[in-house]
Amino acid sequence: MVSVAALLTMAATGALGFWQLDRAGQKRDLQARIDERAQLPAWNAADVLNMDGPAAGLHRVVQLSGEWVPGTTLFLDNRQMAGRPGFFVVTALRLEGSAMAVLVQRGWVPRDFQERSRVPEVLTPDGIVAVQGWLAPPPGKLYELGEAGTGPIRQNIDIEGVSQEWGVPLLALSVVQTGTATDALRRDWSVVTAGVQKHLGYAFQWFGLCALAGFLYVWFQFISPRRKRSSHVSDA
Repeated sequence: MVSVAALLTMAATGALGFWQLDRAGQKRDLQARIDERAQLPAWNAADVLNMDGPAAGLHRVVQLSGEWVPGTTLFLDNRQMAGRPGFFVVTALRLEGSAMAVLVQRGWVPRDFQERSRVPEVLTPDGIVAVQGWLAPPPGKLYELGEAGTGPIRQNIDIEGVSQEWGVPLLALSVVQTGTATDALRRDWSVVTAGVQKHLGYAFQWFGLCALAGFLYVWFQFISPRRKRSSHVSDA
């Protein structure tokens, strides 16, 4: 019975280790595609509007021109940059020559912890502006209690929901803005990675458990009993 349990444990943990290695291989391929796209020539607004679905454009560098849509600046709460809590500032950019807009993650600003309902003033100029960055999924969602807010401070943002709220057609992705932050924002964005190291770490843990189960089985089934018999013979 002990032998069966040990074999099952080693088979399960070993299989999980190889599965994590396979996942790491998939993520390594994804990372290669991310790096490759980042080196391609920047897309303009026409390229973005004509892409074959959001997935085709993810991680592409863009250089866009358009106008900030009035009344669409939101502050996403509980977001960190360089270990400090604050807001991610997002605003819809209507692409030049089109009715379509794209949500731009413009940067990070600190929060006023003395007056939590206060938002910092962020310069949002009128007229045509140039925005450079890369295409990304919409801002990641955090756990939220209760209904989504409706004011300038939000915990999360839903592209379809705010599109209806603002009456502005939005693309199903966002732009992470880069470049010098001249509007009181920080743009020290984390490097985009596919998470290869995470899966390699999980694989190491599973293989470690597999080896431990094998070692304990051999120790308690063979080595420890033999040592005890040898000790008894010596005492006799």
